[in-house]
Amino acid sequence: MTDEVPGPLVAAGEILKMLNVSRSRFRAIALHPNFPRPFQTLSVGSVWLRSDVEAYIRDYRRPKPPADEDEQG
Repeated sequence: MTDEVPGPLVAAGEILKMLNVSRSRFRAIALHPNFPRPFQTLSVGSVWLRSDVEAYIRDYRRPKPPADEDEQG
């Protein structure tokens, strides 16, 4: 196989942690038109370029407020 990979790859398990979401929530996010297309789909599932997922997080996910800002009172 001579296809060069242009950077690190991540699968669903890593993306769940990057997004801090459940597997079912990730499936919904992955269907969104702004979520990057998989770099490749293998027999065990899809893989994405880490840089594409990081760009999606930077551009489309709002950061969660720190715990002390989240509390009212």
